[in-house]
Formats: sequence, C-alpha cells, structure tokens
Amino acid sequence: MVFSNPLYIDDVRRTASLKLEWEKLNCKTFLISGASGLIGSFLIDVLMLRNEIHNQGIKIRALGRNIESAMKRFHDYAGNDSFKFIPFDINEPLEDFGSKCDFIIHLASNTHPLAYSSDPVGTITANIIGLNNLLDFSRSNGTERFIFASSVEVYGGNRGDTEYFSEDYCGNIDISKARSGYCEAKRCGETLCQSYIQQYGIDVVIPRFSRTYGSTMKMNDSKAISQFIRKGAAREDIVLKSEGNQLYSYSYVSDAVSGLMTVLLAGENGKAYNVADSESDISLKELAGIIAEYSGTKVIFELPDEKEQRGYSPAMKAIMASSRLKSLGWSAHYDIKSGIKRTLDILSS
Repeated sequence: MVFSNPLYIDDVRRTASLKLEWEKLNCKTFLISGASGLIGSFLIDVLMLRNEIHNQGIKIRALGRNIESAMKRFHDYAGNDSFKFIPFDINEPLEDFGSKCDFIIHLASNTHPLAYSSDPVGTITANIIGLNNLLDFSRSNGTERFIFASSVEVYGGNRGDTEYFSEDYCGNIDISKARSGYCEAKRCGETLCQSYIQQYGIDVVIPRFSRTYGSTMKMNDSKAISQFIRKGAAREDIVLKSEGNQLYSYSYVSDAVSGLMTVLLAGENGKAYNVADSESDISLKELAGIIAEYSGTKVIFELPDEKEQRGYSPAMKAIMASSRLKSLGWSAHYDIKSGIKRTLDILSS
C-alpha cells in the first residue's frame, strides 16, 4: 500500500523535519478542505507525524464530500482525537465545529481536465462560493491565518513578453471557453481574498502551485502527468495526446507541501508565492520520455477525444519564477527526474 511504503514514509518524515517555525503550530487546530486530495492528504500525514514525534497537540478537522473515500485514506487515524473527518460540501455555509480553527487551508477544487469539462460550474463554485463560505467562517471564527491554494493556471498563456511567470504577471486567458472557469475562478478567488484582507482585516497567504504530482494522486486524475505516471507504474505504453511541445513547471508533492508550510509559517499577509523550481521545468514530450524509459515502455501518440480536448490547457509555455518563495528559505528537494522515479517506485511496489 502506498501510505505504508518506506519511501512514502521517508518523504513524510523529511518534510516534517524541515527547518521551519513548527512551534507556531503547538496546540493549534487546522480546518482543511479537499483533505483527501493529492496535497491535502500528504499535508495531513505530515501534521499527524509532528504530533507523533514532537507531541505538538495539533488538531485537524478534515472536510470532504466522500466519507467512504476519506475513511479509507485516513483509516490509520480512526479513534485518534487529533483527527476528525467532517463530511461537508463547502458550497454550503459552515457551522460551528465546536472549537476555534486557528488555520484554514482551502484545497478543495476540481483540478484536472475531465473535471473542468464535465463539471465546469462545480469547478467555479468551489473556488468562489466555497472560498467565500470559508472566508466568512474565518472572519467569525477569529482564525489566525487563511491559506487559499491557487495555481499556475491564473497566468493562462504566455503572451511572449516574459520567460518566467512572476507573481505580478497578469496572464492571458480566453474567458469565452468553459475550461477557463478554473483559471478565472482561481483569479477571482485571489481577488476575493484581497477584498477580505482590506475590508475585514483577516490574514491570508496564497501559494500558487505548479502542476503537482506524486503518489497521493487520485487514480481518476486526468492531468497528462498523472496519466503518464499511472501508465508507467502499470508498465504500459505512455499515451501522448499532442505533439508534446508544451513547456510547464512541475512539483513533487512533498515539495509542494513544504512550500505550503513555508508560506503558512513565514509568508507575508496578502502575498502570493509561486511554488515551483526551475529544475522541474520540462516539456510534455520529454516528461513522457522519462517515464517511458524508467518504466521500460515506449511513448505512443493518440488523438484526444472531444471531451478530453475541451479540458486541456491551451497554454504552450507556463513556467514559474520562484525567487519570492525561495527568499523565505524554501528549496525543492526533488528535480523532475528524481521526483518521477520516486513516484513510480512507490506506486509500483
């Protein structure tokens, strides 16, 4: 099983031992939406390990819509007073959970192409209505700090006027496409956060994640890298549904979570931080080749169907500058090759 794999456990332990101001979390309560997702589930394992090793008294209130999936993912924490899963749709107003939530981390969202195309409305509402509900709750709850998980998708396509997207780049998005609902919802969500800061004085920081991968990914994730990894782990040929010239930034899940924790503990109120590293910038074609070579398979080309095509990003170049996050002391542990190999080793064992 993935979560008992020694390599996975090592990733969690290394992340939990980073030189951060962990003492700020002593006896604090986290409310985490999207808790069983790729980033959320790894984050929860890190926080629970901090409790186990350092007795920090961290409490986690994990929100999600699928209780069966969550109970399967977090079965090791059943009966642990520090962890509680709460079945909840964040598009509904939040109620009192019985204790103050010191940190709120909003990770819930559709995050892959098929979800964008099959549920464009739900993609938007989680990032606007759901976010608004959580921000309202944080205001009435006296939350210390709120994290809104944003994305490289806020930049859209590169207009040809920069090599790397810095946090002040405004981007280029075609709002006439339903697929743009994810990009625009994240952009609107960021502005909503800034509005709550100005009007209500709450504290919000925003990690903008690059395309994130790792062994905690969902098996129905339709992102290209997730499909490649799933095929590679099964020792099947890698299916590339384009020429593969798209150049993107990627992050291994443990590096994404270490970036999130760095932003949470050291970020400046109101600031957005790109979570990316130049050693993980790669074209889709090269990425497919790395996975195929390590898996002993080959890359084959196949045309996408109409539904798949509707969900694909039109951006051909979307690589992120990370100097702002690195100025807080963050650095990536894995480059793209070592991160991919790590993921395949965990999923294949």
